[in-house]
Amino acid sequence: MADRSLRGMRLGAQSLQSEEGVVFSPRSSYTYRCATCGRDTEMVFSAEAEAPETWECKFCSHEATLMVGSEPMTIDRADAKTPRSHWDMLLERRTRAELEELLEERLQYLRSRRGTQKIGA
Repeated sequence: MADRSLRGMRLGAQSLQSEEGVVFSPRSSYTYRCATCGRDTEMVFSAEAEAPETWECKFCSHEATLMVGSEPMTIDRADAKTPRSHWDMLLERRTRAELEELLEERLQYLRSRRGTQKIGA
């Protein structure tokens, strides 16, 4: 205890642990080029991890593409699903003629209710 006295030491000021015997995991460096600003972003990942095809550019926040050699990687987005809106899903269940008919029925109902409502109550 005499050689490692804690007296007079500030908490959190310095670590009492050493890096002796610590083995760091292997790393791989990847370059991403932004098509918008033309700058490169260097990212370091674990050697065991698969690098993503795209990364956010740290300069302009647009999408940067992984560089393979001196060329950007080509990304195939043919299998990407396009999002469907509520209108698209509604058109899968009903035709436009059916929707027009339903709208007219609902408008007639609302107009008839408006005529029987008390005024000033």
